[in-house]
Amino acid sequence: MYLLRRSHTRRPPMSHSAHHQDDISETPLVSNGFLVRATAVVALLAALTLVISIGGRWLGARVSLAGNTDSKAPVTITIGRDTLRLPENVLRFPSQRRDGLLERADLYLTWPEMQGYANEHRARFDDVSQSAGLIFLQISQGTMSRDMSGRFEPIYSHLLDGDPVPYQNGMILHRLRADAGYADEVLLTAPRKDGSEYVVRCVLPATPALQSSGDCQRDIRIGNDLSVLYRFSSRHLPDWDHIDAAIRQFVETRLVSRSATGR
Repeated sequence: MYLLRRSHTRRPPMSHSAHHQDDISETPLVSNGFLVRATAVVALLAALTLVISIGGRWLGARVSLAGNTDSKAPVTITIGRDTLRLPENVLRFPSQRRDGLLERADLYLTWPEMQGYANEHRARFDDVSQSAGLIFLQISQGTMSRDMSGRFEPIYSHLLDGDPVPYQNGMILHRLRADAGYADEVLLTAPRKDGSEYVVRCVLPATPALQSSGDCQRDIRIGNDLSVLYRFSSRHLPDWDHIDAAIRQFVETRLVSRSATGR
């Protein structure tokens, strides 16, 4: 008896290299996940580049201004019993460029233009070697009943050392006693047209190359009880009368009456 057996034709087993070839042929070179991640990275880099570009320009402008502003927007400030309306670009410090009460206001002005910070004058504000072309003002509520001219007879005249000597442009130089507490300062005086005496304290540099924006200082009274202390370079001493008149006019024309402020 014979049993019929179905013959099965068996395929030979695939070699390891054949499996590997099938895997390679079925795996994409770049997966969808990789494409998504790459696209996200490119978008992020583009956004970062844009932010750096915009931020760089903004920061560059801020650095170049170095705290200055060319804005002439008016700021109304009250110091003691006086109110002033000033353009922003004459105020030295950003914290003072706001409406309201202040203990003092610090200003800088070009001489002889009597203007605040502007692009055409930026070198005088940015370059220390050119700062002699600026006048610095500090406006505060007066604490003394007399300004510098008024203090000459009751105070300064008792602190003088030696005889006065003529100085330039009709001025007289007075030396102060070593124990007076004024270090190397001298006192310069000059008669004014109204009969009063102009008085300024200065540290006179040995050479013109050593002149600075703060060689001389003087204070005057303006308004109800404002004290305006201003500093300027000894280079401008020949213009002492013009500087004094210009500063007085600058401040007085910016005083605001109480009726204008509604107080």
